[in-house]
Amino acid sequence: MAGAVKKIPMRMCLGCGEMKPKRELIRAVKTPDGDVLLDLTGKKSGRGAYICRSLDCFAKAKKARRFEKAFSMQIDDAVYARMEDELKESGENGE
Repeated sequence: MAGAVKKIPMRMCLGCGEMKPKRELIRAVKTPDGDVLLDLTGKKSGRGAYICRSLDCFAKAKKARRFEKAFSMQIDDAVYARMEDELKESGENGE
């Protein structure tokens, strides 16, 4: 019998609602201090929510206030602007 197949962790995108492999998504995190930011490394501590690497999904999640629901808090427009800039810098592919 072949070696055990490694299970791929799946996460749901806040924008499109599709389940995708965790590695294909970008993690947004609410730190213990209450800051919300993109965690491009996936290693920061805090409550995480995932989004596709596309500005379309980011815009959908922002419009539907899905980040605010996921983190149970109000999110400032400046935070959204910073997250959008980080997403652009990380090589958004538009899909």
